[in-house]
Amino acid sequence: MLYWLGVAGFALTILISVSLHEAGHMITAKRFGMKVTRYFVGFGPTIFSWRRGETEYGLKAIPLGGFCKIVGMTPQDDDVEPEDQPRAMWRFPVWKRTIVMSAGSITHFLLALAAAWVVAFTLGLPNTSYPATAAAQLQQKPFISVSECAWLAIPADGHECTPGEAGSVASPAWTAGLRDGDLITQVGTTSVATFGNLNDAIRAQQPGKVPFTYVRDGVTKTVDVALVSAERPPVDNAKGAVTKVAVAGLGWDGDSVPGTIKYNPGTAVGGTFDYGWFIVENTFSSLGRIPQKVPALWHSLTGSERDPDTPISVVGASRLGGEAIEHGVPELFLNIFITLNIFIGIFNLLPLLPLDGGHIAIAWFERARSWLYARLRKPDPGRVDYYKLMPITYAVILIGGAFTLLTVTADIVNPIQIFNR
Repeated sequence: MLYWLGVAGFALTILISVSLHEAGHMITAKRFGMKVTRYFVGFGPTIFSWRRGETEYGLKAIPLGGFCKIVGMTPQDDDVEPEDQPRAMWRFPVWKRTIVMSAGSITHFLLALAAAWVVAFTLGLPNTSYPATAAAQLQQKPFISVSECAWLAIPADGHECTPGEAGSVASPAWTAGLRDGDLITQVGTTSVATFGNLNDAIRAQQPGKVPFTYVRDGVTKTVDVALVSAERPPVDNAKGAVTKVAVAGLGWDGDSVPGTIKYNPGTAVGGTFDYGWFIVENTFSSLGRIPQKVPALWHSLTGSERDPDTPISVVGASRLGGEAIEHGVPELFLNIFITLNIFIGIFNLLPLLPLDGGHIAIAWFERARSWLYARLRKPDPGRVDYYKLMPITYAVILIGGAFTLLTVTADIVNPIQIFNR
């Protein structure tokens, strides 16, 4: 029950976000004197509507977004009444049109920042400096986590062993008395300052008893660890060729670095912008990787395991929101909401029609071209003919629609799951 409430709740927050996106266009357009004739939440048949002034407001039956109608968005619009010609959007200065067209994305950014600020001093924001990759963990202080057993050869599925499982032995570190959170300072005669140093120092040893110096609760102790020989890939390349090396059966302790940071309302401002910029950087990185992720999405429809790094749709995001509520992790629900709003805001500013960024790009292209022709003492070439751009627009819509269909299907057939349900 909680899962479906979470799914519905997340879908509702996205609908509200998109509705506010359109409200951003409408409000700025009205403030500049442009004429807005319609503002609706949803698509399809109208459930109810009312008119206030020159604008009709209402709710439609299919809750998959919203829209507002600004008169004369392009010079080719043929539904502009003669008396509305002076207020047609395309006649306004380029900076005003830019503000109106970017207002939707700005609304998404403001929603994300507001949510992040509240999360920062209530639940805490993810630590953007957390060493999530193996390479980053090698640079951390050598706090350790210790399992009760160790593989003699890493299995193909990579799952952790359980004591007594075939192909494993009792963990040398565990048997010697080392525990999670211990800080290793020396292996044999080699001092270690990072987890990478620790790995190198262990692999440089021969199997057998080796003294480990460690710190626990502020007390320094030494214990002999009976290292065993096992097959391992290189420390910095998990897919590299395996060799026989000495191992202790330990890993880096992720709890030694906080996964979340809680702020007060004042310091939350800086934390919010830091987290927001972290998401912006990762959004651009993700956009650049989309083409190479398409094959993985397609294979997930044919039974292959779903790569958690593949793109998701609003359906997938809603499912993850449902999982977060079901498992009592509201901060995850909100972080997905924050991330999705920033992604939508950035995506809408891409210079492609029919996205808002496409209209902004054309407006500034017209302005730059007019400036250049004036300097060259040539007649102003006028406005861009949107009809000539229709083939490109249709191509973008076709590709975007196909990609959306692919992600939605993958999110239904083989969804990404954070928790085991």
